[in-house]
Amino acid sequence: MIKFDEELQKLNKKLLKMASIVQDMITKSVKALVDRNMIMAEEVIQTDKRINEMEIEIDNLCVKIQGLYQPEAKYLRKVMMIMKINNDLERIGDHAVNISEKAIYLADKPQVKPLIDIPRMADKSVEMLKDSLDAFVKKDTNLALEVCKKDDIVDSLEKQVMRELISFMVTDPTTIERAILLILISRDLERVADLATNISEDVYYIVNGKSLKHHAYEKDTA
Repeated sequence: MIKFDEELQKLNKKLLKMASIVQDMITKSVKALVDRNMIMAEEVIQTDKRINEMEIEIDNLCVKIQGLYQPEAKYLRKVMMIMKINNDLERIGDHAVNISEKAIYLADKPQVKPLIDIPRMADKSVEMLKDSLDAFVKKDTNLALEVCKKDDIVDSLEKQVMRELISFMVTDPTTIERAILLILISRDLERVADLATNISEDVYYIVNGKSLKHHAYEKDTA
């Protein structure tokens, strides 16, 4: 099964390469927003085509591995979860594009408020994504569980962003459009954290064959 092992290693490398690019896209999209850097935002948008191509390439390799080698249960589980992680990474790339498009629109508009919590959300979401991928590489279920628990932090930050921006809209209706776009950006980042959590759940399933869906990790660690 030397050839099978080689194909599996190739699959891992491709997935981690895609993950690295997607992580960079999220970081750059929020930096472009904060710095009002339209060129950087446009770079993120242009990168999306590459991510879409990589998603198809990884999916095709997963199908090839399943068809040619008919792997035993634990390897089949890994290949199936890699397909799922692959899709989640592509969706994270889409959220980076969403943020970048809004950053371009807001670049020449007055700021509603200093951006504090949105960059904090981005840092935490990227940290969760990085940790979920480290858990994948190391087969570390404890790290995967830690990522799942951090999702509440990002949720709290999103609610805080929304509360503050709603208060600005009520006080000054001219800020409504810009504030709504910032709220949507915070939702994009909240979804990135959700997708990082999904990846950690998939890692846990790859290693243990047990599902962490619907906060099952709270029971698992009780």
